[in-house]
Amino acid sequence: MDSDPSISSEEPKVKRSFDQMVFVNRSVTLENIQCYGFDMDYTMAIYKSPDYESLGFELIRDRMVSVGYPHELLRYTYDPSFPTRGLVIDTNFGNLLKVDSNGNVLVCSHGFHFLKGEDVHQYYPKKFIQRDDTDRFYILNTLYNLSETYFYTCLVDFFTRCTRYTNLLKGFQHGDLFMSYRSMFQDARDAMDFLHDSGILKDRTIKNLEKYVIKEPNLPVLLTRIKMVAKVFLATNSDYNYTEAIMKYLLENNLKSGSQKKPWRSYFDLIVVDTRKPLFFAEGTVLRQVDTDTGKLRIGTYTGDLQHGTVYSGGSSDIICDLLDVRGKDILYVGDHIFGDILKSKKRQGWKTFLVVPELIKELQVWDEKKSLFEELKCLDIFLAELYKHLDSGSQEVLDIQAIQTRMKVLTYRMDTSYGQMGSLLRSGARQTLFASQLMRYADLYSSTCINLLHYPFNYLFMAPPVLVSPLTHPRIRMRLHRKPIRVHS
Repeated sequence: MDSDPSISSEEPKVKRSFDQMVFVNRSVTLENIQCYGFDMDYTMAIYKSPDYESLGFELIRDRMVSVGYPHELLRYTYDPSFPTRGLVIDTNFGNLLKVDSNGNVLVCSHGFHFLKGEDVHQYYPKKFIQRDDTDRFYILNTLYNLSETYFYTCLVDFFTRCTRYTNLLKGFQHGDLFMSYRSMFQDARDAMDFLHDSGILKDRTIKNLEKYVIKEPNLPVLLTRIKMVAKVFLATNSDYNYTEAIMKYLLENNLKSGSQKKPWRSYFDLIVVDTRKPLFFAEGTVLRQVDTDTGKLRIGTYTGDLQHGTVYSGGSSDIICDLLDVRGKDILYVGDHIFGDILKSKKRQGWKTFLVVPELIKELQVWDEKKSLFEELKCLDIFLAELYKHLDSGSQEVLDIQAIQTRMKVLTYRMDTSYGQMGSLLRSGARQTLFASQLMRYADLYSSTCINLLHYPFNYLFMAPPVLVSPLTHPRIRMRLHRKPIRVHS
């Protein structure tokens, strides 16, 4: 127990560890939240890493070989130290990029070869990409993309090394066959879509739930407590049969000793499957009822009132509000997809948003272990700024800052490699990644798991620290990303 200056001395405060915290970008008063919405995959159902990514990788690899790609690809196995979320594939040149919010290139690899200096400039003369050119640049936003990211890197690595193929700027030549980076990317995307559409990945998951899905014992506790103070709904892109298998595993076969077993559907006021997010947050699709005995959809569009215990398919976020009789600003939606769950629900519906970032535990652990490097980098940054503080446009003095810049590059490299081969999910040195900028812009709250809501009362005020725009605020030292929530009492 420790004290908090915002709390009276008579009331002790439990000190939360990093892995228990909920972080704040914009203030949210839980007391005003009338409805909590949850995604399922990677939100309530957390898949075990790296086992689940390895499964996805092997299925993509085997599918690509089955449609004609070289059998030598079967030699590759998944390496969890390489990929991270938020990377960008350049389908013209086959490069894997980490960029910031403006499209400036922070890290660039071709296969498993990391490009530096002039090599990067050959591809990107200004070390910059047009991020909105979605026909060329594909952003890997989801945790599902990790296995796909790594497989595409293996493809580029294999063809680059294979002596049967001639390396060209935009692909590989073998006799009269040309393998472009774009066609390889599209084949890998098609293979991933096939795994989802055919149900192969889901079938393998259901057959070995213990291996691939974390059974969180506090999930039933969280949903029970939320339902005492607010309405609760589930909105998932998964089909009913898969949802039924996963939620039974998480809620019916996951009770603490002495707890009463309840049907998993009783934890929710509304259940919607096959939502097709992000379309769900726009015009949506036809709302139908699901026959829970057969898993099939009933014909016709459902137009009646909410029926508790009924499972629906399709629909839209507007229909959610109508059925539950809540407004957008009174909903807190919890999801893992920065685009499909968080960005669209925030921009189109005005819902409060809670982003689940499982990688946050490792990010904070590494940051805590290596914070001396980060502090030295900040000091060098400030020192560099101080050197120029008294110089103006009339100054003729040329400062020698090469040693400082070299040291900053070394520190940045050491920090990045502490997280993995592609570095941190959230930063490259002191610069924020595209993923981090989207997280800060669209997620009101974020945490490593939705279970961390249990560590806060449901009348809690998550207050974001004030952002002061002042001429006295130094522009180079506002570098802290994680904001600790502040508890406020009336």
